[in-house]
Amino acid sequence: MEDHRIVELYLLRDETAIKQTTEKYGSRLQALAYGIVDDRQTAEECENDTYVATWNAIPPTRPNILSAFLGKIARNIALNRYEYNKAQKRNSEFDVVLSELEECIAAKNTVEDSF
Repeated sequence: MEDHRIVELYLLRDETAIKQTTEKYGSRLQALAYGIVDDRQTAEECENDTYVATWNAIPPTRPNILSAFLGKIARNIALNRYEYNKAQKRNSEFDVVLSELEECIAAKNTVEDSF
């Protein structure tokens, strides 16, 4: 289906717009998100979030180039998810580093205490 027809479906609030968008751009959107988040499941979530965001954005917006419009939305969602996942408190890489540091913590009893 042509892009202008898909946009018309969104403007008419016809749910087949999402199906048509998935068929035409789904794999591209998922690949774009995967390139940012580097996780297949998260990329699928970003793809699905892109459809919801597109549904909410059209109308009032009427994109001239649907592929660029979808790509921008998917990229922003993936970047936000990447930042969320890599936030310092959520980053599991620090758990490994902290467990290694446990060996460096001084014992309660020092050499001086034994004399």
